[in-house]
Amino acid sequence: MKDIIISYLVMMNALGLAVMGLDKKKAISNQWRIPEKTLFLVSAIGGSIGTLLGMYLFRHKTKHWYFVIGMPLILAIHLVAGWLIYTKSF
Repeated sequence: MKDIIISYLVMMNALGLAVMGLDKKKAISNQWRIPEKTLFLVSAIGGSIGTLLGMYLFRHKTKHWYFVIGMPLILAIHLVAGWLIYTKSF
């Protein structure tokens, strides 16, 4: 079970990084963009490290307060939930 969870999180974070990079590329070339709610959804379902890393690696969405606050907040929630599950303190 642990291997499945780790694999899922690796895939979701790779996806998070990829969608931030792809959206930045589309923004530069004035193409159709990935909706912001999709970027948040990928973060919320496990890709928070990847999307946050992508924000700063690609310098994408870093001027939007809701990304600057929202993405780290989602990551913090994931870390607290993971810690609670790991220690069974819930």
